[in-house]
Amino acid sequence: MTAQELSWLALWGATALYAIAMVASSIHLARVADAKTQAKALAATATSSADADVSGAQGLTGDSAAGSASGTAGASSAVRVRSKASGIAASTTLVGAVLNGVGVIARGFESGHVPWSTMYEYTITGTWVAVVVFLIVQRKRDVSYLAPGVTGFGTIALGLGMTVLYAQSTGLQPALQSFWLVIHVSIAIIATGIFVVGAVATVLQLWRDYRDSGSAFLQKWTWLEAVPTPAKLEALAFRLHAVGFVLWTFTVMAGAVWAEHAWGRYWGWDPKEVWSFVIWVIYAAYLHARTTQGWAGRRSAYLALIGFVALIMNFTVVNLVFQGLHSYAGV
Repeated sequence: MTAQELSWLALWGATALYAIAMVASSIHLARVADAKTQAKALAATATSSADADVSGAQGLTGDSAAGSASGTAGASSAVRVRSKASGIAASTTLVGAVLNGVGVIARGFESGHVPWSTMYEYTITGTWVAVVVFLIVQRKRDVSYLAPGVTGFGTIALGLGMTVLYAQSTGLQPALQSFWLVIHVSIAIIATGIFVVGAVATVLQLWRDYRDSGSAFLQKWTWLEAVPTPAKLEALAFRLHAVGFVLWTFTVMAGAVWAEHAWGRYWGWDPKEVWSFVIWVIYAAYLHARTTQGWAGRRSAYLALIGFVALIMNFTVVNLVFQGLHSYAGV
């Protein structure tokens, strides 16, 4: 089996496993939501019964009633659901990440250089990084509610990469024959992977916020009961975006240094340079507004999503439509 065949098979296997993980994690979330809904109903019933007993009993104090109510509420918030779907989601995500990594490494052996010189290579590597970031965060805290979004993104990204963006491996063009390819592009890919996970958390934050505010449409999405409060989701998204922003800052700076080595200038208003800077400005505005201007909640969430949209446009529209010194990064 050649390196090309190994990469191809491993990446298609990862795509299939990510799809299975997306379905399994969605089923698990639905079951968690059902369990939480039932727990809330039981807690409400127990609280009503306790209030009735308090009103009918002369010796029961208000503090005792409060303790009874808090106990039932605590039981509701401590719902834990273990199911076969959860195990399937965890195992397929992990094995999918391993196959994704094998596909990336095999592509590197096939091409004879680090595998992120084209849109196809950037896609398969960036998808792998996004899933690995999710798995790392999952080891420290339970963020299984992010699994459908992250694995769904992985399924779509790899699917498009293998069918639309795929390109035969070729030698590096002269401008890419530099150690800065390893430094600059690798950091950009890691930042992109972190931004993907942060964007998933931000979308869930908005959906849960609107649902809690009484959105009639989102009331039908009962699975959102399995998602943490908007405040917790916002805190998680902020941490991810902050780390991604630091890495993107280094990406822009390293790109400027590489441009000086390759073309004799640090900045030349190339479309790729401009959009990379626009992304930096948007995420900087998001972090600044949230930390110093009190832009918590929906306003900061929308600003973060605007940054993510700009990131996707930088990868797609700028690469495929605009002509510039970075045109070799296209398909």
